[in-house]
Parts: sequence; C-alpha cells; structure tokens
Amino acid sequence: MPLNENQQQERAGDAPEPVLDLASRLTQDHHQALKLWLRMLSCTVKIENEIRSRLRSQFGITLPRFDLMAQLERYPQGLRMGELSRRMMVTGGNVTGITDQLEQEGLVQRVPDPKDGRAFSVMLTPAGRKAFAEMAQVHEGWVVELLQDIPGDDKGQLIELLSEMKGHLYARNGKDKP
Repeated sequence: MPLNENQQQERAGDAPEPVLDLASRLTQDHHQALKLWLRMLSCTVKIENEIRSRLRSQFGITLPRFDLMAQLERYPQGLRMGELSRRMMVTGGNVTGITDQLEQEGLVQRVPDPKDGRAFSVMLTPAGRKAFAEMAQVHEGWVVELLQDIPGDDKGQLIELLSEMKGHLYARNGKDKP
C-alpha cells in the first residue's frame, strides 16, 4: 500500500506541517479578549470558507453575489447602491461589479429610484427571487449541518452572549441599536 505525503515525510525524518488557524498561535500569555476574538474569527472563517466552496460548486455563485441577493430579498422595493454598499460593508465599486454580473444573468435589475430620478435602486428579478429562494434554503441546511454538533442549549447561550457583546460594541461606538 503506498504511503501518503505525511507518512513519506515522517519516514524521511520530516514532521508534517501542522495546520494552524488563527487561534492556535496563542499562548497562555495572551490576553483573554484576544483569545476570544481569534477563536470567534477562526470559527467564522472556517464556516465561511465551507459555505463559499459549497455555493460555488453547487450553484456556481460567489459568496458576495449570494450576500447581495440576500440583501435585496429582504427589500422587495430594492435598495440604492450606496445602501447596498453600507449593508454589505464593501466599497461602491464592489457592489457595482457584483450588480453588473447579476444583471447580465437576469437575476437583478436597476430601476429608477422614485425619490430621486437621477439615482437607481437594485432589485431582484422574478428569476432572481426564484434562484435565491432555492439557494437560501440549501444554505440554511448547510449552516444547520455545520453547527449540528453544538447542543441546542449551548447555541442559545452563545446567541445570548454574542447579542450582549454586540450591544456593548454598539454602545461603545455611540449607537443605540445593534
């Protein structure tokens, strides 16, 4: 039976390189807040990368395109480009590029903004609504699957703790509502 790469390295006297995430680099000397931040970030990146890969392989769509469609799904009347940019926390140029791609595929359309004839809102087309509904249902199943090993009570506690943290962070920035 042939040896895999790790076995070949071990036989040659070279230990395989361990796979390190952001949190694995921490020591006992690091501040607890930094440990928490990096642990949350590591989990987020791991889940996001898996979702990104699955969206691409199953639907041929990128996560940013999915995110833009998710924003528009919540606002059937459409959103202006600046609002999309703010909600997605990306530059206007990024939103324009994503919108251009989705528009070419017939999934979104630009319509004149009724409040300002010089501006446009972006909204999902009927085909976009249908495509997003299918993707969103599958996406939710993936998230459920990825977090299935965490007991329900623990999920509830994590939600409460993170909601509290979010409230504190908004209060520190002078905003009342998270």
